[in-house]
Amino acid sequence: MYVKIAVVANHERYHSVFQELTNELEHEVYWIDKKEDLQKERLLEMNPRYVFFLHWSYIIPSEIYNHFESVIFHMTDVPFGRGGSPLQNLISRGIYETKITALKCEKDLDAGPVYMKKPLSLFGNAEEIYVRAAKTIKDMIINIIEHQPTPIKQEGEPVLFQRRKPKDGDISQLKTIEQVFDYIRMLDADGYPKAFIEIGEFRLEFERCSLKPDHIHADVKIRKRKDVT
Repeated sequence: MYVKIAVVANHERYHSVFQELTNELEHEVYWIDKKEDLQKERLLEMNPRYVFFLHWSYIIPSEIYNHFESVIFHMTDVPFGRGGSPLQNLISRGIYETKITALKCEKDLDAGPVYMKKPLSLFGNAEEIYVRAAKTIKDMIINIIEHQPTPIKQEGEPVLFQRRKPKDGDISQLKTIEQVFDYIRMLDADGYPKAFIEIGEFRLEFERCSLKPDHIHADVKIRKRKDVT
């Protein structure tokens, strides 16, 4: 059955998913990457069967998810891990295997019924994990289009994640080499504030790390602290 879909993401890394879907599917695929373009009127013109949200930093208006079947992809095994910064919250808890959940968008954050879940490894740096996740999400989109599953209500006690802030990347209070390694790699992605430590008037920011038997090898960028004049 021929359908139309909209793919929504406000990060360039997910544009490849749109391109691959366009090349692989006989369906019509639309791309939205700007907040001002996510409008009910524009979607009415597209008339999509699904609106897939791969990565979206803004609140999805109720007029969108109430009118169009809107599917969110979340990097936890919900109801565990509803909320912000799932990758960083998982790794900082020592969790290295998760699931990508495709769920229906509803009013409460990440609380909608689930279409499907697929496993995802959290090894590697954050950019590698996001690229790996994008490939899994593409396969999930194809599966949903082909089989049009009915989403099933979540079961179990929710565990909520708080969105992490740049200051949470401070590694000065960590106790083990492994924890430091995890903090550096989980923030090592395009657009993310890096793991850091402050020494006197300077901030040292870390990326591209590798874990050795007794030390970490990483690139470091040294900046003058903005709060020191």
